[in-house]
Amino acid sequence: MNLPSHTAENGNVSVDTGHTRLNELGYKQELKRDLSMLSNFAFSFSIISVLTGITTLYNTGLNFGGSVSLVYGWLIAGAFTMFVGLSMAEICSSYPTSGGLYYWSAKLAGPNWAPFASWITGWFNIVGQWAVTTSIDFSLAQMIQVIILLSTGGKNGGGYEASKYVVIGLHGGILLLHALINSLPISVLSFFGQLAAAWNLVGVMVLMILIPTVTTERASAKFVFTHFNTDNGDGIGNKAYIFVLGLLMSQYTLTGYDASAHMTEETKNADKNGPKGIISSIGISIIFGWGYLLGITLAVTNIPYLLSEDNDAGGYAIAEIFYLAFKNRYGSGVGGIVCLGVVAVAIFFCGMSSVASNSRMAYAFSRDGAMPFSSLWHKVNKQEVPINAVWFSAFISFCMALTYLGSEVAFQAMVSIATIGLYIAYAFPIFFRVTLARKSFIPGPFNLGSYGILVGWISVLWVATISVLFSLPVAYPITSETLNYTPVAVCGLLVLTVSSWILSARHWFKGPITNINS
Repeated sequence: MNLPSHTAENGNVSVDTGHTRLNELGYKQELKRDLSMLSNFAFSFSIISVLTGITTLYNTGLNFGGSVSLVYGWLIAGAFTMFVGLSMAEICSSYPTSGGLYYWSAKLAGPNWAPFASWITGWFNIVGQWAVTTSIDFSLAQMIQVIILLSTGGKNGGGYEASKYVVIGLHGGILLLHALINSLPISVLSFFGQLAAAWNLVGVMVLMILIPTVTTERASAKFVFTHFNTDNGDGIGNKAYIFVLGLLMSQYTLTGYDASAHMTEETKNADKNGPKGIISSIGISIIFGWGYLLGITLAVTNIPYLLSEDNDAGGYAIAEIFYLAFKNRYGSGVGGIVCLGVVAVAIFFCGMSSVASNSRMAYAFSRDGAMPFSSLWHKVNKQEVPINAVWFSAFISFCMALTYLGSEVAFQAMVSIATIGLYIAYAFPIFFRVTLARKSFIPGPFNLGSYGILVGWISVLWVATISVLFSLPVAYPITSETLNYTPVAVCGLLVLTVSSWILSARHWFKGPITNINS
């Protein structure tokens, strides 16, 4: 197959290929195109942020399966995530726009299905993104609370335990900082993005070597690679079931790499560099994440104690691991608290990049008239930043976190949309690519050739599988407190999206609207 040329020459001056392709797709350049391939990669890598996902959800992996589900679950989830990333990268190369997934769905579903396909993909994508930002910044608020607890003597030494109102206040303050940073010009944001990627890389390398070196009691290699923890206290004894639940940590962490697609209108030669950003961020995260998991798990010797709410960190396993490693060797846990600070900065950068990605999606979706008050959200300021979309995204994420004040169960349901909702949005365009657009899809500079269909089907089937697995009960007997509300939240979003389409949007939403002549 002859590939379309995505390189443009204007006299002797080379025109940016991403800019040219954007014009071909019917959009004018409104955002400042200033990001390099490295900067584009940095945004996705910072959102995946292995320090964030693994640290905050290590308890889940430890409880369900222990080191086996942590070490091998990561590799399984990583391999299938790479399939999803490759499929998305191929589509991104052909359609490098800030709309990303919902624009791809519209183009790949064909003219008859385009409006509905882009509507449902777009809403799953943006709500999933808001949920991701909510959970990232909430996990930072909880991390700060644990740092304060350990710094004031720990749970067993009369340390300060923040109320849920203080945690929500911290969450609001963090979101405010993220909105302020994302209001700065893209050149400044690009610097922060690269700093975030560097911090994540160096932080992982330091912690995966430092913690097992400092700890006085190390786990054996046999424990790290073969110990299967069935003592979860949740009434689940089936090993396969336990392993699947432990997989959640890995799959939650390996998400958010659609940021590379949402930043394409600000990336140089985006039809080549956008796909590179997606694939490299996943690949490097898998390698460094596995190293981090091995390093931390080498310091695990007593799983029930680490998960106990009676330990100094109040049951926050990795915090207790860091704290004990230094306390047992040096008589003080200050070094462990500093290590938690390194993770906290990584989580902060993760949230910053997430708000950047959210705002670009909101900007593009409202540019096509899909959101209430669309004209307001797609305005850009003099620095070519979608400023209103930035603050709107931060505000929505704060509102989603307020559910925590009413019910932790409701909050968990809200956050569950982050993984499943987002992955369903990833799967829609890939599904249309391998079905309706199987013969009509015109690839860009990056493509999978004859393997595109096979890789696409593997991706779609994996998303379908995890959507079912992560909807399974996580504790027995099932009560209102132990029920897994993920399917309720996802089905609720589906019902809202489809009913709003049937009742209203089908009459006025026509899918992506070109603006090059406006």
